[in-house]
Amino acid sequence: MREMRVLATAGHVDHGKSALVRALTGMEPDRYEEEQRRGLTLDLGFVWTRLEPDSSPGGGGEHLAFVDVPGHERFVATMLAGVGPVPGVLFVVAADQGWQQQSQEHLEILDALGVRHAVLAVTRSDLADPEPVRADAAERLRATSIGTVPSVAVSSVTGAGLAGLRGELARLAAVLPDPPADADVRLWLDRAFTVRGHGTVVTGTLAAGTLCVGDRLVTGDGESVLRVRGLQCLHEERRSVSGVARVAVNVHGDAVLGRGTVLLTPGRWRPATVTDVRVHGTPVAELPRSVTLHLGTAAVPVTVRPLGEDTARLTLTRGLPLRVGDRAVLREPGGRRVACGATVLDVAPPRLTRRGAARARAVELTGMTGRPDGAAELRRRRLVRRADLEAMGIAAPGPPVAGDWLADPEHWAALRDRLTGEVARHAERHPLDPGLPTEAARRLLGLPDRALVQALVDTPGPVVLHHRQGRLYGPDEARPSLPPPVQRAVEALTEDLRRSPFRAPEAGRLAELGLTRQALAATVAAGALLRVAEGVVLLPDADTRAAAVLRSLPQPFALSEARRALDTTRRVAVPLLELLDRRGHTERVDDQRRRCREAAGSGGGRESNPPARDPRAPRF
Repeated sequence: MREMRVLATAGHVDHGKSALVRALTGMEPDRYEEEQRRGLTLDLGFVWTRLEPDSSPGGGGEHLAFVDVPGHERFVATMLAGVGPVPGVLFVVAADQGWQQQSQEHLEILDALGVRHAVLAVTRSDLADPEPVRADAAERLRATSIGTVPSVAVSSVTGAGLAGLRGELARLAAVLPDPPADADVRLWLDRAFTVRGHGTVVTGTLAAGTLCVGDRLVTGDGESVLRVRGLQCLHEERRSVSGVARVAVNVHGDAVLGRGTVLLTPGRWRPATVTDVRVHGTPVAELPRSVTLHLGTAAVPVTVRPLGEDTARLTLTRGLPLRVGDRAVLREPGGRRVACGATVLDVAPPRLTRRGAARARAVELTGMTGRPDGAAELRRRRLVRRADLEAMGIAAPGPPVAGDWLADPEHWAALRDRLTGEVARHAERHPLDPGLPTEAARRLLGLPDRALVQALVDTPGPVVLHHRQGRLYGPDEARPSLPPPVQRAVEALTEDLRRSPFRAPEAGRLAELGLTRQALAATVAAGALLRVAEGVVLLPDADTRAAAVLRSLPQPFALSEARRALDTTRRVAVPLLELLDRRGHTERVDDQRRRCREAAGSGGGRESNPPARDPRAPRF
């Protein structure tokens, strides 16, 4: 069951907002002595009451908290900090004064934020006929995002209408949206103070998600980590609190905290310093170059770059944890112009460096709604890490293609086709070395991670690709085709080795045949020769032939015995025996001797061997 709903007050100064919530809750919203002495709200106040259940399904019965905001024109920024994180308002107009300047400005701010839930209270109905004011105010609200709302004439002095107002507030509470309890926490702070014996305490409206004692939170700049030592909600100690709720959080850590600071779930947000937005209520061309962006309780100066008729790029003086769909207010300092709204369309927009990029971006933004759409966002970005997409407030539309990487299906298929073409072109241009290096493929395709290359190879396609030893091959290029001169050289070398299978050709003979280092590498890759060591090549099956010869020797045997049996030189015998060790044909007994693995362990004591054949005789 829902435990709490939170509303903010709104309306002109001295229209009785604080008196009304005092009458509704029995609590004093003005915390400072000066506020109570002057009868003027200077800062945000917080009070609450428990509503009686109404007849609507699931309606009423929970706590209703009020964020009481100042109505004076000098404190509009404070009003914005109070109303920013809450989902609905109690709009107050006095019957004896009617609609006033700050009534209008507060309504424009609520319209800019896209607020859709409200109750209209016409106060001081004991001093004047409330009906003309109620009709006028209701009509003004109807023309904004708030729309048609219930209205009640009340008197905080006589108590008239309070019961009806409580009923309307209960019905409003019943229809306020339920935020997800598992959402990422973004707690905008409106107060920070020190309590002796407890340390730092911060307060704010938790709009969504859940806070628990023991949680770790990071500040919006990502520089400080804080631990939740304690939680209070409506002056009650709690182990956990879910939004929407007014919370007081006892935090431990080294950070400068105050109004405008935001505390976040670690690893789930990215501070944005540039964002593309859709502007509501004012033509973008009429915006001054410098305005203040109000989001949550933060107020950050921004530079405006118009893009389209209703879209602009904002450059922030400090990073904020923005997400697609966030609603903010743009206001010129001093309030000389009407405040306007902004919907965040993109929190990580592309740079506009090329000629015509701004015009193209404006066209692209016309199709963006500000509603998170994973598939559409992936089409625009083509490749993006899932963590980065989710930090934008957008759910991944499908599983990653490699690691944490998401790819637009059409773009991924086009990358697969390009990779196939690059592999084929490389093989055509380098017949002696047809394998395209993985890193070269990554650079050619402009991929940010080498793992994406392997994922493309593994993706089924009309052409099968192979990945071997850091190189990519097509279906017919797993072994290079040797040019005729190289093929003839291999045939001549094969004839030499048939006569003396383990006498590798010397450098002079290789040069005579035209077998350069690159040509030799190609013959080895093609399987035409076996590379034993640098500049030492034999026939492809020389290792198994050599193992067969060595099995005929008394076990174990020394290097000199193996060299004589194989009829070769030390230049060949040493690396050949090491190759046989690596391939499991032989193993060392000590520093001087080896034995064949098949011969090891036969018999007891002295090992028996078949009669030795002539070691000089070729073995095919």
